Amino acid sequence: MPNSIDVIIWPEKQQISVPTGVRVIHCLKQINKKVDPNIAAVRVNNEYFSLMDPIAISSELKPVYFNEEAGSRIYRDSLVFVFEFAVRSLYPDQKAVIGHSLDQSSFYRFQDSGLAVSSRIAQEVEEAMWEISARDLPIEPGLMSWKEALAYFAGRSTGQLVQEKNDSHVPIWRCGDFIALRHSPLVMSTGVLKIFAVEFYQEVLLLRFPSVEKPDILPVRHEQPKLYAVYKEHKRWGEILRVPNVASLNALSRNSEDARDFILSAEALHDRKIAEIGGMIADRSKNIKAIMIAGPSSSGKTTFTKKLSLSLKSSGLSPVLISLDDYYLERPNIPKDEQGKPNFEILEALDIPLFNQNLSDLLAGKEVETPIFDFKKAGGRLPRGRMLRLEENNILLYEGIHALNPSLIRILDEDSVFRIYISALTALNIDDHVRIATTDNRLIRRIVRDHQFRRYTALQTLKIWPSVRRGEEENIFPWDSSADIMFNSALDYEIAVLKVFAEPLLGTVTPDEFEYGEARRLINLLRNFFPFPIEEVPSFSILREFIGHSGFHY
Repeated sequence: MPNSIDVIIWPEKQQISVPTGVRVIHCLKQINKKVDPNIAAVRVNNEYFSLMDPIAISSELKPVYFNEEAGSRIYRDSLVFVFEFAVRSLYPDQKAVIGHSLDQSSFYRFQDSGLAVSSRIAQEVEEAMWEISARDLPIEPGLMSWKEALAYFAGRSTGQLVQEKNDSHVPIWRCGDFIALRHSPLVMSTGVLKIFAVEFYQEVLLLRFPSVEKPDILPVRHEQPKLYAVYKEHKRWGEILRVPNVASLNALSRNSEDARDFILSAEALHDRKIAEIGGMIADRSKNIKAIMIAGPSSSGKTTFTKKLSLSLKSSGLSPVLISLDDYYLERPNIPKDEQGKPNFEILEALDIPLFNQNLSDLLAGKEVETPIFDFKKAGGRLPRGRMLRLEENNILLYEGIHALNPSLIRILDEDSVFRIYISALTALNIDDHVRIATTDNRLIRRIVRDHQFRRYTALQTLKIWPSVRRGEEENIFPWDSSADIMFNSALDYEIAVLKVFAEPLLGTVTPDEFEYGEARRLINLLRNFFPFPIEEVPSFSILREFIGHSGFHY
């Protein structure tokens, strides 16, 4: 190994020679002794590194800022690390388990404990976090042997994960006398973390953090009772299935019968919830004229709609399924995005007057020709649409990303519309302190589906994903609270199936691509999972929308 390496530091592209194994922060200080405090981490040859990580090869260093998605994620992960540090210091015998994200916060509950969460507990944890922040302790990378890690993390889900993975070298983060398993880069020291709060909410603690758009302030917290109710319901499902984390799931993968039973149990819970929603609609069918189903990309809207249709049929209704995608304007008339490409993510891309005219005529008993938009062949509307006339017991099901937007339907009152929001709200944790982001679950679904049905590479999907996410933030998430009910399309076993498809696809992204860091991050996530048998996934599962061989026609 050479004694020195060449490093190019962006954005100035200045080249310096440094000793092999030098930390990133020392490279940055050679260019400017006062390092920009807005730098969260760096991309080293496009892979995410902490400022405290050593560099062993000649590299290009590109700063990652807190107002970028990657930088915001690193800030949140670092807060979680300090939260765990604080809880362990205050209550060494208690086990705080991370839950879902809820309006720029993560919620925690104490598991297998007599400790009741309260405002006092929230205040104590927040004060301990501020004390840790004030000490500005370095957060340093390190390694443990497998035996050392097993001993240190014994009795915790982290210890289960270490035992399941059997890695001889276990990467860790060390801060003072506190140690945590390394899953992602963190900030260089606790003093960087100055924007956070811990609050008591219902029966959980909320760890609040800033948004990517405004990393310097905490946003106003909005109540989201419907979303929180979905989380609680999925938690109950997790208790029924008895698989709270990846290590527990991996243990099932060793026995094909156990894996099959878990898959079928998870699917049965899905089907039961869909039947419950179908019953709610059937009970109000005399008043409901249209069912609107919306959700972000790769949430499983299409398969959910088809499964709900079957449930409604069992109640004596005759659903008529219509995709809002068919109401896209002709390509030349679709508004352009900042890159000059048709922006299919905004409401104005739809022919809203035609939609409302068709809806009005259908409800008036007229025969209507609804459009068909063909993405693959025509790249626009087909010359002939679909002729429809509503008969007795017909009920309209509209599915699309804008289905909950109040500006879409202009002719029906509130009681005539039943609104459903669907997303993959992942409940499974990596361990007690590291959750699987809903957006990562959907992105992995999207990578697999885009390759299976559109022949996209993983790189192509990763390149368009930021634009998809911006469209969701602007056009879908603002209306999710207007739903009458929310459906969680996540299946706790699904990533163990998706990894079989996604890992080799992500492995094709090369280090010279900007998206390489995201590809490696997702690969590292998937490597925590042992594969589940693909053939055991039922043909009518929502997961089949992404991996193929569905019993439904799309």
